Amino acid sequence: MSAQLNRRRFLANLGGIAAGAALAAGPRFAFAAESRRPKILLRSSWQTVNIGDIAHTPGVLRLLEDHVPEADVTLWPSSVDNGVEEMLLARFPKLKIAKGEEAVQRAIAENDFFLHGSGPSVVASKDMGRWARETKKPYGVYGTTIGWMTPALAELLSGARFVYCRDSVSLGFIKENGVKAPIMEFGPDGAFATDLRNDAVAEKFLAQNGLEQGKFLCVIPRYRNTPYWTIPSKKRAIDEKKHARNEEMKEHDIAPLRAAVEEVVRKTDLKVLVCPEDQTQIKIGKEMIFDKLSGDVAKRVVWRDRYWLTDEALSTYVRSAGMFGLEMHTPIMCIGNGIPAIVGRFAEQTSKGYMWRDIGLGDWLFDFDKEAEIERYVPTVLALAQDHAAAVAKAAQAREFVLRRQRETMAEVRKAVGLS
Repeated sequence: MSAQLNRRRFLANLGGIAAGAALAAGPRFAFAAESRRPKILLRSSWQTVNIGDIAHTPGVLRLLEDHVPEADVTLWPSSVDNGVEEMLLARFPKLKIAKGEEAVQRAIAENDFFLHGSGPSVVASKDMGRWARETKKPYGVYGTTIGWMTPALAELLSGARFVYCRDSVSLGFIKENGVKAPIMEFGPDGAFATDLRNDAVAEKFLAQNGLEQGKFLCVIPRYRNTPYWTIPSKKRAIDEKKHARNEEMKEHDIAPLRAAVEEVVRKTDLKVLVCPEDQTQIKIGKEMIFDKLSGDVAKRVVWRDRYWLTDEALSTYVRSAGMFGLEMHTPIMCIGNGIPAIVGRFAEQTSKGYMWRDIGLGDWLFDFDKEAEIERYVPTVLALAQDHAAAVAKAAQAREFVLRRQRETMAEVRKAVGLS
């Protein structure tokens, strides 16, 4: 055998040993050996009837774009209909979307890391379990509320590289229920990073309704339980128990919002926009706020009579002086963009509202099951309207905390996909 042939075999064997060692050492070295970009599969996009559920996805996509630009991202959605797919691709033109089982199977095979996006729970726990079983590749959970647990879920979460909970109540819950992931910390809801815009449409709407930049507040009402049965596309039968609870509590819950609208209009030069976060709230806003306002106040209040997507909504919020109401993700997007936001919550919601305390906005969080807190609600909204500079400074401080946690949590995503 020639010396040249022996040398070739030696080099080939050496290369095989190096590649094997790289794979055994983990994804960082495997990617380096293959000289390719790491691939992240983002499981997100739960539904499109709520601009908050929509916002989870572009928020995390922006964080990955900013902090993990070396990675290619594929979205595995539940739903991107109603114009959401087009909106996402306009902002993230390189995004791949895996729709249908064949595309999902290919995405599972090709991607290196599974990232479960923000949501009201580990919404796609079955899909994350499938990934873990079929691939043995790493995965993580980003900015999620967790309020239920089974032994199987605890084991699955314990196998994650990280579990970032979007509120401290969830974080305490998983620790108490035996989850043992190497990193379990507070991690902001992905929607804080949403930067979608549709400025032209938003500006046209504001002009048509006499709303000037910085001269109006937004208010969003809601019932205790989202009446999905009123949305035709959901095809759900009425839940009589939840409907009865909504009827029982709607005046109790929305009267403070209506009172705040009256105070703001009478005691400041601001107008108010009654707008929705989900499709059900268009009707609620008219019946429970706009139609019940005093005549002189109603002249300076605008009721939005149709649903909108996240880009138009956010383009409107950033032109407002702030917002208040009973929803969560409009406030999240507002604070993420430096706009003051006051949150009301109640027992029927998940623990997500407590994130306001976690980011330093406890004074702007109100439990509507506690009458003493409701008593402070209208004065707090009025104070936001009357001392806007102080409110903006408060929002900015919370935003800085969120930005720091985003950097820290995304550093762990980088490590998980083999980047320094």
